[in-house]
Amino acid sequence: MGIILSLGLVMPLAGCRDIATQGNNGSSSASSPANNDAAPANDNGSAGDGSSPADSPDQGANEPPATDAAFPGSPRAEHIGQLSKQESADALTALNVPFPTGDIHALLAALPESPRRGGAERYQRKNFGPSWADVDRNGCDTRNDILHRDLTDITTKPPQGCVVLTGELHDPYTGNTIDFHRGKKTSQAVQIDHVVALSNAWASGAYALPYAARTALANDPLNLLAVDGPTNNAKSDKDAAEWMPPNTAYQCGYADRQVRVKSKYHLRVTRQEKEALTAVLNQCAA
Repeated sequence: MGIILSLGLVMPLAGCRDIATQGNNGSSSASSPANNDAAPANDNGSAGDGSSPADSPDQGANEPPATDAAFPGSPRAEHIGQLSKQESADALTALNVPFPTGDIHALLAALPESPRRGGAERYQRKNFGPSWADVDRNGCDTRNDILHRDLTDITTKPPQGCVVLTGELHDPYTGNTIDFHRGKKTSQAVQIDHVVALSNAWASGAYALPYAARTALANDPLNLLAVDGPTNNAKSDKDAAEWMPPNTAYQCGYADRQVRVKSKYHLRVTRQEKEALTAVLNQCAA
């Protein structure tokens, strides 16, 4: 099984856990996606459907939608349900826009800075496509793709091997090791986090992106990490000025992902975000 990363290349599921750090993961053949077991759901990408309990802040500027030439499609299509083949193709095209690989300080400096706004429409999870869509059409939903990538010693549901049943997570946010067991009362121990939370992305400019690009953002491995569930819930939809991983050893990697995701999808940062990211990155090795 493979997962299509933002470089536009098909990489094995033992792919990058960080931009520069590899993980050792299990592999399996693909099957059709299954429903998630876990109930928790918040904007930043829990093991549930990824919907938000609250709208993003600072909504109210009546800005017209402005499509970006880098991404195809219409800016504000609404969608409920599974992606059509054409929608999946458009989202895959957007997903495969190469992620920025340049100097992280230069990328951060180039991010437009402005107060967070969300356009005339309030954030809704449905504007980022179906939860955990199979954008790369590998027969496995995004949540299980990320579990395959980030967990070690996994077991999967036979015979297809898409659904991860058990595994071990070396959690980047806490530094702890977590045993994952799929089940209604246990799956929530490991959640899939949107590093740049979707409501934050919406208020930072994603409201003006085409639907395909928003779907790609919600399913982009660059923006997704398997993490400790309670820590993910505590993060909620906070930005980089409001929250950093309690595991200080991972703050450089987290800041790097924040900047590269926002750069790839042409999102803005607030002055406070840029200051917080600069402070962290200035302490990181080159």
